[in-house]
Amino acid sequence: MSADLPDDTPGFDLGAPPAAAAAAPYRVLARKYRPQNFTDLIGQEAMVRTLSNAFASGRIAQAYILTGVRGVGKTTTARILARALNYEPMEGGGGPSLDLSVMGRHCRDIIESRHVDVMEMDAASNTSINDIREIIEGSRYRPAMARYKVYIIDEVHMLSTAAFNGLLKTLEEPPEHVKFVFATTEIRKVPVTVLSRCQRFDLRRVEAGVLAAHIAGICAKENVTVEAEALSTIARAAEGSVRDALSLLDQAIAHGGGSVGAEEVRRLLGLADRARVIDLFEALMKGDMARALGEFREQYDGGADAAVILTDLAEFTHLVTRLKIVPESASDAALVEAERVRGVEMGQALSMRVLSRAWQMLSKGIAEVQQAAKPAQAAEMVLVRLGYAADLPTPDEALRRLRDMSSEGAAPTQPGGNGGGGGGAGASARLALAPRAERAPDPVMARAAPAPVAQEGPVLASLQDVVALASAKRDLLLKHAVETQVRLVHLEEGRIEFALVPDGNPNLVQDLSRKLTEWTGRRWLVSLTSRAPGAPTLAETAHAVRQEREEGIRADPLVSAVLSRFPGAQIVDVRTREESAEIGLAPADEDAYMGPGFDDDSEP
Repeated sequence: MSADLPDDTPGFDLGAPPAAAAAAPYRVLARKYRPQNFTDLIGQEAMVRTLSNAFASGRIAQAYILTGVRGVGKTTTARILARALNYEPMEGGGGPSLDLSVMGRHCRDIIESRHVDVMEMDAASNTSINDIREIIEGSRYRPAMARYKVYIIDEVHMLSTAAFNGLLKTLEEPPEHVKFVFATTEIRKVPVTVLSRCQRFDLRRVEAGVLAAHIAGICAKENVTVEAEALSTIARAAEGSVRDALSLLDQAIAHGGGSVGAEEVRRLLGLADRARVIDLFEALMKGDMARALGEFREQYDGGADAAVILTDLAEFTHLVTRLKIVPESASDAALVEAERVRGVEMGQALSMRVLSRAWQMLSKGIAEVQQAAKPAQAAEMVLVRLGYAADLPTPDEALRRLRDMSSEGAAPTQPGGNGGGGGGAGASARLALAPRAERAPDPVMARAAPAPVAQEGPVLASLQDVVALASAKRDLLLKHAVETQVRLVHLEEGRIEFALVPDGNPNLVQDLSRKLTEWTGRRWLVSLTSRAPGAPTLAETAHAVRQEREEGIRADPLVSAVLSRFPGAQIVDVRTREESAEIGLAPADEDAYMGPGFDDDSEP
C-alpha cells in the first residue's frame, strides 16, 4: 500500500535522526575512567599483592571489608573483586583469577551492575533487619549463572545493631557458594564481631605524585592541554582522593574551555599562587612586614581566602622542614619548580627552631582566623606576630649572645630604628643566606641584658639555710621533712635538686618550691632526681656526728670510770661549748664535772 503513496505525502517522511540524539550522553571523568581491573587501580599495591597471592594459592576468604577515605576506590575494588571471583573465559572453564585483561563471560554484566548473581546494597538506605533477612534467605540458593553469589554492601557501618547481629551467623559460616564484600569509610563504627569474620584491607590515600601522573594520562586521552603546575595543584587539593581529583579536573576543563591552566585552577579553588606564597613566607622570615602585609592584601583581593593563605604558608613551612631533614624529597613529582628550588635554599638558611616556631604560630593562627568575625584582619595580625617573632633569637642564641656581651664587657645600648619586623637596615633578618655569625646584633638582645639588680630576701646557700628559714617561719613539718627526707644533689640560687629517702613524701617537691618562692619572693625550681643518690640527709649527718662524739667521749678514761662506777648510766647527749651557749647553758669549770673523789692524783 505504501508503494501507491506519493513520495511527498506529508507525515511519512521522518528523515534522519538528529545528531544530538545519536550521540552518547556525557559521562563524568570519574565514571568514564573508573578502573575495570586491578591493573588500572592506582596506589593500592599492597592490597593487590595480597589478593594475588591468595587467589594463586586458593586461600579465598568468605568475606572482605574495604575501608578508606572517600574516593580511593572502595566500591570499585569491590566490583573488581566480584568480577575476579566469578571470572570465566568465553570458552568456559577456569577459576577465580585476578588476570582480567581479557573480558570473561560475566565481566560486562558485573561492570554494569546488572548481573543476577552479584547484588549490591546501599546500607545507608537499607539499614533494617528485614533487608538483611532477604540476604540471608537468598544466600541459601545456588547462583543462577556464575560461580559465586557475591553480596556487595556499601557503607556497611550504617546498618542497625539488629541488622549486624542478624548477619553474624551467615557471615561466619556462609554457604560455599556465597561471598561478602563490605565497604565503609567509618571502620570504627563496624562491630568488632563483624570485623573478626572478615579480611580487612585499608585502602591508602593516593600520593600526590602518582595522582598527578594519573591525571596527566587522562588529559592526554581527552586531548586536553594542561600545565604541570595545574596538575600538582589539583593533586594536592584532592588530598589523595582519585574521585575528587577527577571531579576537579572535569570542572577545570569546563572552566578553561578545553585547556587547564594553573591560574584558572587557582581561581577555581580559591588558592593563592604558589610562588607568591613563597614570597610571603620569605618576607615574613626576613621580618619585612610592609612587604608581607602588601603581599597578603594582594592575594586576598585577588580572591584567595584568608584561612587558605595561612594554610598554604603552613604547608610550605612543613615542606621546608621536610626538605631540610630529607633533601631527597625535592624529587617529588607533586612539587612545582619554585617549591623545589627555593624550598631547598630556605631549608639550608633557616634553623629547625625557627621553622618549628613558625609552624606552631601558623597552626594556632589558622584556628583563630576560621573563628574570627573578620578573617582578613585576624590573618594580618597572625602575620604580624609571625614577622616580629622572626627577629627574636632562639633560646640558645640568646644565651650565647649574653655570654659574648659579658666576656667582651660591652655595655648594651638601646637601638633606634623601627624595631624588629620593620625590614630596615638595622633589623636582623632571620632568613639570610649568610651565616648567623655575620648578622648584626639583635635589637632584642640589647633589651634582654638589664643591669644587675640587688637581690632581696634571704640567701639560701645550703640546705641548713633552708631548714633555718623553715624554722624561722615556724613550719615545723617542712623543717622536719627537709631534715629527714632530702638527700641533696645540687643547690644553687633559684634551684634545688635532690633525691628522696625510701618511702619519702613525693609531694615535698611541690611544697618546698611553693613555700620557698613565697618566703624569698623569688621563683625556686625544685626537682626530684633518681640519677644520683645524693648526700646523706641532715638528720643522718647529725646522727653520725653524735655517734662519733659519743664513741669519742666513751673512750675517755674519766667518762669510762663514771660509767663503770654507776651501772646503768647512759650518755644522753654530747655538746660542744658553742652548742651549749646557743641553747642557754652556761659553761662550767672542768673540775666541776669531776665531783668529789675524782681528783686527778687520787683514786676514787
